[in-house]
Amino acid sequence: MLESEQIRLAARNGTLNQPTTGLAYGFVQANLVILPAADAMDFLVFCQRNPKPCPLLGVSTPGERGIPSLGVNLDIATDIPRYRVWQDGEMVNECADVSHLWRDDLVSFALGCSFSFEEALLEQGLELRHITQGRNVPMYRTNVPTNTAGKFHGPLVVSMRPFKPADAIRAIQITTRFPDVHGSPVHIGDPELIGIKNINQPEYGDAVDIKEGEMPVFWACGVTPQSVLMDSKPKFCITHAPGYMLVTDLKNAQLAVM
Repeated sequence: MLESEQIRLAARNGTLNQPTTGLAYGFVQANLVILPAADAMDFLVFCQRNPKPCPLLGVSTPGERGIPSLGVNLDIATDIPRYRVWQDGEMVNECADVSHLWRDDLVSFALGCSFSFEEALLEQGLELRHITQGRNVPMYRTNVPTNTAGKFHGPLVVSMRPFKPADAIRAIQITTRFPDVHGSPVHIGDPELIGIKNINQPEYGDAVDIKEGEMPVFWACGVTPQSVLMDSKPKFCITHAPGYMLVTDLKNAQLAVM
């Protein structure tokens, strides 16, 4: 059994209840958005217009709880350690299983996650502070608008990792090779230029230490749809909780562009 399948089964049976960063080394992890079919086409177009924060890895057919291209024995409704349930733009619940909410018209979107390019950064000897400190990566709502599609609109969310300038250049070079998992950074340096007032108070995830001589480097983040849901207010939606991802059977190496 692949390690990725073991992680999914652990989430399914309730023994895994932690962020999935650092788990199933080598396997692609995905953000998740589940919407009724009536909203699915607009959201598909939204992803196409915003490929940096919403790089599509797979889409289900309505009512199906699997995406065959992403893994065998994969159940969208049970295999993520923590889900968020949304109604009219408000998060109304967090839970470890959404089987009881499943409907025949639900469409699942799996979006690329920066956890994939983190493996490449670590292999090149770059420290990832949130992993060193045992925390979830910090994520922030910005003042950068996304490109609207139908009802879907709202601000970009970014994830942040601090680096010294020379390491930031290397991080740019490395992550540019992974366009299917957010690719190169969208901003470097002063967080206030993208509307972040306090770098030590992320809206999602955990704050990390930024040492003297380091600068914050920001990547587009797959939590952006949750920011968009707050502004667009669809009647019903399910997402992953930030940092609690769907572990697929795809290998990170398959996504690298040489």
